[in-house]
Amino acid sequence: MTDRSIDPCLVEKIEAILPQTQCRKCGFSGCKPYAEAIAIGQADINQCPPGGSEGIRQIAQLLGIPFKPLNTAYGVTKPKAVAWIDEALCIGCTFCIRACPVDAIVGAAKQMHTVIAAECTGCELCIVPCPMDCIVMIPDNNATQHVDPKHAADRARMRYVFKQRRLLLAKDPDVQPQNSTLEAESNPLEQTIAQKAEQRKKTIIQAALERAAAIRHQTSKHIE
Repeated sequence: MTDRSIDPCLVEKIEAILPQTQCRKCGFSGCKPYAEAIAIGQADINQCPPGGSEGIRQIAQLLGIPFKPLNTAYGVTKPKAVAWIDEALCIGCTFCIRACPVDAIVGAAKQMHTVIAAECTGCELCIVPCPMDCIVMIPDNNATQHVDPKHAADRARMRYVFKQRRLLLAKDPDVQPQNSTLEAESNPLEQTIAQKAEQRKKTIIQAALERAAAIRHQTSKHIE
């Protein structure tokens, strides 16, 4: 271990290599804390299963140190998968919504939830909290697998930061986050992404509510 201050530029470069799944498999609370730990020598470069060998290679090259294989004590690299909720079993407890680091699950209390597959990072953090065991990981066979990995990582990081800011403001409205949301609002690209994500979320919620109503209607007909 080394004892030196954190170099923000180095942390930024390391974080840019990480896949931004925010899965915590590395032993840290997110990709940035892991990047910081690597930068000061408090974590090894091979603790990120989603990043795999390519991520390790890039970090090793950046730091000018030898490559080492993934430490499987932290997990193994898997094909990209996304969470899927069996909506017939969902009771609307919202535990999965709270667990999702990138707000990729939509729904409301006592209403069934659904996953926005295009935003799911495959972190698996929503599985354990579900009391109904109605969440499973399925292969990501849709269009999201064709998205540029760098773009997907940047988008996931932005959504993660937005959620952290939202939680911070909900806890204490008077607290000003270190990076103000005004920063994001002043960025046309981030603003457009946020607007599209919000619109997509509303569309999915509406569709989910309509499916729930149809299921309830069908069930009541069987009971009659």
